Amino acid sequence: MTKNNVLVFGSNGLVGSSCVRILSKSPKISKVIASTRNDTNLFNYQETKQKIENSKPDVVIIAAAKVGGILANNTYRSEFLLENLKINMNILESLIDYPNVQIINLGSSCIYPLNAENPINEDSIFSGKLEPTNSPYAVAKLSAIELADAMSKQFNHRIYNLMPTNLYGPNDNFSELDSHVIPGLIRRMHDAKILKKKEFEIWGTGKPLREFLYVDDLSLAIEFLIDKDIDKNVINVGSSEEISIKELAQLIQELIEFEGELVFDESKPDGNPRKLLDSSYLSSLGWEPKTTLNEGLNKSYEWFLSSLS
Repeated sequence: MTKNNVLVFGSNGLVGSSCVRILSKSPKISKVIASTRNDTNLFNYQETKQKIENSKPDVVIIAAAKVGGILANNTYRSEFLLENLKINMNILESLIDYPNVQIINLGSSCIYPLNAENPINEDSIFSGKLEPTNSPYAVAKLSAIELADAMSKQFNHRIYNLMPTNLYGPNDNFSELDSHVIPGLIRRMHDAKILKKKEFEIWGTGKPLREFLYVDDLSLAIEFLIDKDIDKNVINVGSSEEISIKELAQLIQELIEFEGELVFDESKPDGNPRKLLDSSYLSSLGWEPKTTLNEGLNKSYEWFLSSLS
């Protein structure tokens, strides 16, 4: 088995830290080089290129990104577009002279059109209008996919663009204001328990269906794809299991032992009624997620509690 040196950009974040943790134990990997904003300014092309030259990687994982929830995406639209464009373009352009380096670029399911048919297939990309609140972030990610495709066709690069479903796990952003669904619910419900609140309010009816994937399962998918030679550049990574927001909130309520009542404010918008990725291609290669939602929620809450001490 070939041993690979792997360079992980964005190694402090949710996905990057998981990649470092999982790949460090992999028999496929000889060395994991963890890169953060402290050692490389990814807004600077020369610094980015120098980091790649010095690291001599066999595989580069692009997990660096400016991320946030709907409120942050919709408020800081220019920053989300510009910063993600710069990060992706600088890394990919720096790798043009290295066609033998395998590149794994982390995208997002928000690249798919708002009205894409569920389960959403990889072929849905570029087929319709994007969800307006996070379209700048999606456009930056789509630009990276387009450049990756151009590099593959022009210079024979092996680049896999992975589109994970809603991720959660250790090192997630548990901020009350700009976090995603699971860390946001954990944070707010934990605080409500501490304050002995009688009610916990959730926007909408609780009926929308969502799909979630524990972050280490994405890292295991990345490990699985290292050294694979496949003819597909956009690959969905999901759990293929759906749960309503109401059922999710009830699971978290049970986990946290919040004794108050869950109240759904039906005057607030529900958003998309359903969003499920078609991950059948990756499954057909032999990959399956290992962590159940209950197990993942337990691990996430344990990490959150440890982060408070």
